[in-house]
Amino acid sequence: MARPYSQRAREQLNATSADDILLVLLEIRHPQLAVPVRVVNDTQNIVVEGNEFIACAFDVTLPDDSDNQVPQARLEIDNIGRELTQWLEQSGGGAGATCRFIQVMRSTPNLIEYDITLDLTGLSMDQTKVSGTLGYVDFLNQPAVTVYYRPETAPALF
Repeated sequence: MARPYSQRAREQLNATSADDILLVLLEIRHPQLAVPVRVVNDTQNIVVEGNEFIACAFDVTLPDDSDNQVPQARLEIDNIGRELTQWLEQSGGGAGATCRFIQVMRSTPNLIEYDITLDLTGLSMDQTKVSGTLGYVDFLNQPAVTVYYRPETAPALF
């Protein structure tokens, strides 16, 4: 699916020496977070939609194109603050968290070029990184019932 970038953003993306850059912002939401975690993959903070995004390095590995599996991306955030670590411990691994990716040009931070929200699962941390899996919950391949009536689960019926 093509991303609906503005003309200015397309020109800067295709330029060999761009004078403006496209910033990637990350917003992690969870019911136990009073304020969402907001970071920008840059060296300086930025304000978008009235919210300040803190400069912090993170890396996203895009999903591979394999058959018979749900596409999932991988997110790694530098573990530089105790707030993210404390929340991860208190929330039982961040179950139910969502992750919103936003792209804006540095010169026009109030014009959102791209916006997507994904489920954030499988969070883990070590001394240097907080990692998680991005994607959607695969509801279509889950069983409709929890117990199947088969000879091994309900022998009296057979």
